[in-house]
Amino acid sequence: MHQSIKIIIALLFSAYIFAAEDKPVKDVPPFFFTKAEFVNASTTRIPFKVIDQLIVVEVEILDEIGDFIIDTGSETLILNSVHFKPTRKYGDDGEQKSGVNDHIEDVKERHLNLLSINDINLEKLNADVIDLSHIEKTKRIKLLGIIGYSVLKDFEIFIDMHLNQLTLTRIDKKGNKLSDKVYAETIEDSIDFKLKKHTIILDAYVGDKKVEFGLDTAAEYNQLNKNLGSEILDYFYPSRELKLTGASGKKKKVLAGKLYKVKLNDSIYFGPMKTVLTNLRKMNNAFGTNLDGVLGFEFFMQKRTIINYRKKKLYFIAYPITEP
Repeated sequence: MHQSIKIIIALLFSAYIFAAEDKPVKDVPPFFFTKAEFVNASTTRIPFKVIDQLIVVEVEILDEIGDFIIDTGSETLILNSVHFKPTRKYGDDGEQKSGVNDHIEDVKERHLNLLSINDINLEKLNADVIDLSHIEKTKRIKLLGIIGYSVLKDFEIFIDMHLNQLTLTRIDKKGNKLSDKVYAETIEDSIDFKLKKHTIILDAYVGDKKVEFGLDTAAEYNQLNKNLGSEILDYFYPSRELKLTGASGKKKKVLAGKLYKVKLNDSIYFGPMKTVLTNLRKMNNAFGTNLDGVLGFEFFMQKRTIINYRKKKLYFIAYPITEP
């Protein structure tokens, strides 16, 4: 039986985060997942909570316990400026970055010398520092940050909604796992994806019409471009209006309902999924994509999914069959 241990993540931040200007950081306290389980030297399992369709892991840093959101739609590691206040003064207003629904203003960048998960070291990472207080308030969690592509790309990631468990296993440059003893379950299917910068793009079908969908673990609802033709929108059944909060905290009304007849191929298909109808123009312009929609929480609820960025493949593990 594997022994449960705390997986220490040492975050040795540069002087730009915690120290006074021109003074080095000393004795920065460790950052660790509080409930992680050791599997082997390159693999760890981390339990997660689902809070309003967001995958949330619990961490501890600076003697405080808080949460990080797992977000494949985020390009970088993000720290919440509410909890990570820089002491250095800046001469610029920060840069602008884009989310699925709108732009995020005044994004600052910070450098992390080392991030270590157990014996797995990730060096010279950059983290964006953004005000995430609006998410804290609406989700009623203590949000320390968001774990995005810049961290996840170095692992094969198993997102298991059946066990509410995230498995991270280190991979080499070709995407091969460093250990073969990772999953007790058998992989039943797989599919290739395209990678546009950090965005996972899947070829899919709605009915018999081919579409391109992005895949985002932090999309609380699937999103469908409202400018698509009737041959696709006919499979969307609206039920109510919903207020959607974007990455910058701005709200907009969207039409919510269910999307039917979605499949990736003849063997990988989905039941009805909660979906909102929205305009994806800003996101497509920002990311250089031409997506017809975004698959999120509803996708992972129906499929126990493994993501391998370097092989550009998704793998699927079957849900166990339960006796009636």
